[in-house]
Amino acid sequence: MSFEVWENKKLRDLTTKIGSGSTPKGGSKSYKKNGIPFIRSQNIYNCEFSPAGLVYIDNEQAKKLSNVELEEGDILLNITGDSVARCTEVPKQFIGGRVNQHVALIRVDKTQLSSKFLKYHLVSPRMQGFMLSLAQMGGTRAALTKGMIESFEISLPCLIEQQAIANILSSLDEKIEINNQINKKLEEMAQAIFKQWFVDFEFSNEEGKPYKSSGGKMVESELGMIPDGWGIGRLNEVANLSSESVNPQKHPDRVFEHFSIPALDNNKKPEMQVGLEIKSNKYVISEKVVLISKLNPITKRIWRPFPQGKHPICSTEFMVYVPKISSTLPFVYELINSNAFNEMLISHATGSTGSRQRVKPSQTLEFKFPLPSMELINKFSETIEPLHVNASLKLIENQKLILIRDTLLPKLMSGEIRVPVE
Repeated sequence: MSFEVWENKKLRDLTTKIGSGSTPKGGSKSYKKNGIPFIRSQNIYNCEFSPAGLVYIDNEQAKKLSNVELEEGDILLNITGDSVARCTEVPKQFIGGRVNQHVALIRVDKTQLSSKFLKYHLVSPRMQGFMLSLAQMGGTRAALTKGMIESFEISLPCLIEQQAIANILSSLDEKIEINNQINKKLEEMAQAIFKQWFVDFEFSNEEGKPYKSSGGKMVESELGMIPDGWGIGRLNEVANLSSESVNPQKHPDRVFEHFSIPALDNNKKPEMQVGLEIKSNKYVISEKVVLISKLNPITKRIWRPFPQGKHPICSTEFMVYVPKISSTLPFVYELINSNAFNEMLISHATGSTGSRQRVKPSQTLEFKFPLPSMELINKFSETIEPLHVNASLKLIENQKLILIRDTLLPKLMSGEIRVPVE
């Protein structure tokens, strides 16, 4: 079987648009709660899009950025800062959005280049290394310019083979996204059940009917009306904060499973790193903890880790909650994941606006909530645990799919493995 020879071409000759946007006047204060999606570098990871911290702008602001209105197939490339070179394709639900000055929009000439092939080219190890080294030249802040991007050289098979290669890799990414959507539904289900039982007080009574709407007795409390027999609890009655730490540098060859905030934003994908690579102290964790970020609580970041390695650790920017009774972990997780707890975090955040805001961990242990019987807490935990386990299995499956994709990607993109086409 013979294959066509790949051609080398400059990106400027394969695209119809390369450009970046700007931040509306007023900066973060000008963002809206809803409207037109405004994509920033923190939303972009290699082959993945994180909605964490996604903000919106209104129609008037969007008109001023009409030159970077996103279309289907547009490739998004981070061009400044610590996340420089991260790249993904705009998700369909954010078509019509805009990008800021830290993100380049790349629109391909579809008669010559597959947008998905370009995405996989840009995230390939060789190209990532090239872009990172290029970005470090000529300044203190890493940056890629439009001229640099236009001069990128791509080795191309014919369009049909480009599409075949992209389809192989996309099939893996699509399965990853399906798992992410399933996990989103599982989380919504768990929170809906928590709200039904412990906010609306519609847990099943002895007759199997919703407690409150079936006439269950309610009594006054400092938090409002609660079921008769319930009390007012504090978080420190059901969980402790752990601050056990380790200095990975003292174990340079040990492989740690690192649960960091960037890893959480990157679809909850912990990194396996040797101690030599980790520059600061970390908290020691287990599978029986709940992690929630103390940074900028307006963007909720919560994680129930299911470690696969022998030495799991997490960033000290997390608060680490350990249930006093390990079997109640699902209840503790959903309590910390509740709207009431998040509102408390936001109200207790100190510091300047934006990502510099932090919560003092000890204050969170004073969080008050309607305290049910231990019997009901155990029943809820037994109900929710299968949802949590199912979600964890999907995350573990995603890690395996990512490994397969990342193993195939450089071989396919370099032509080491060829895809036969008719």
